[in-house]
Amino acid sequence: MKILYIIPLAMMLSCCSSVKKQTDTTGQGKLDTQLLKDIEVLSSDAYQGRKTGTKGAEMARAYIIQRFQKLGLKSYPQHVNYAQEFTFNDRKGTKVNGTNIIGYIPGKSTNVIVVSAHYDHLGVIKDEVFNGADDNASGTAGLLKIAAYFSKNKPNNTIIFAAFDAEEMGLQGAKAFVGNPPVPINTIAINLNMDMISHSDKGELYVCGTFKYPDLKQYIDTTRTGIKVSLGHDDPKLGHDDWTNQSDQGAFNAKNIPFLYFGVEDHKDYHQATDEYSTITPAFFSKAAEVVLDVVKRIDDQTGLQRLLKDKMIMKDHSQKQQKF
Repeated sequence: MKILYIIPLAMMLSCCSSVKKQTDTTGQGKLDTQLLKDIEVLSSDAYQGRKTGTKGAEMARAYIIQRFQKLGLKSYPQHVNYAQEFTFNDRKGTKVNGTNIIGYIPGKSTNVIVVSAHYDHLGVIKDEVFNGADDNASGTAGLLKIAAYFSKNKPNNTIIFAAFDAEEMGLQGAKAFVGNPPVPINTIAINLNMDMISHSDKGELYVCGTFKYPDLKQYIDTTRTGIKVSLGHDDPKLGHDDWTNQSDQGAFNAKNIPFLYFGVEDHKDYHQATDEYSTITPAFFSKAAEVVLDVVKRIDDQTGLQRLLKDKMIMKDHSQKQQKF
């Protein structure tokens, strides 16, 4: 995995057409070919680990924008060609420029669902590309899958598809989004975030968020075959094993916006150079992406979603002062 010479961008944008079709040798079901193409392209060496502020991140944005355009997602007027630019200071105090990619599909109501995944990763470290296939090309590919479904099936609620930058630097893209959202923040009913959904030898996908928002359990099918869907990693008593604020949903949680986070437990390739396309578990990934899509569809069926979730939260936390969301 030594650094490769950069492949021309036009070649990378079209290379997914040459990715060989995948077959499921486990006999557990058909694999999602487009989903696997997206993760393979985004986690290839040519993208140099997609570190914020690098050429690899720029190439990743170009790929995501091309997919958004092909799917017919709309861009907000304040975001030229889907791009929400922002700046922040890194841990050393150096100014860094980041770019979120924000598209949306209008619904039949003013309620908004934000489906999100960060596209950045760690870049190149000591001449090795940290490809970040599971972390988080997988979530980005899942986001594109969900966008593809709703591009053909008009949602009840407006759905924003947010590919966030600089998650690895402290959720900076998500913080920039909630700090300057393209819609009134009080119209955002829920955030559904994906971060690491493609690599599980145990076939286990966790859904975090129902500890704080137990009413959301009704939208999650924990009885699916071929994959174990578990609720958890969201009890504050768990300490570091509480994932509530450990990915981009944390920025929404800070604004008291309900959330669900989908992810797997850490594995041997987490934040290693070996987190590459060859080490994901394709059959699990296809099923995990279907699980997330199913949850989004069930939640979108609720036309009064924002009022429902807000009322439930007020009823649960009536003794505490709540920030309006």
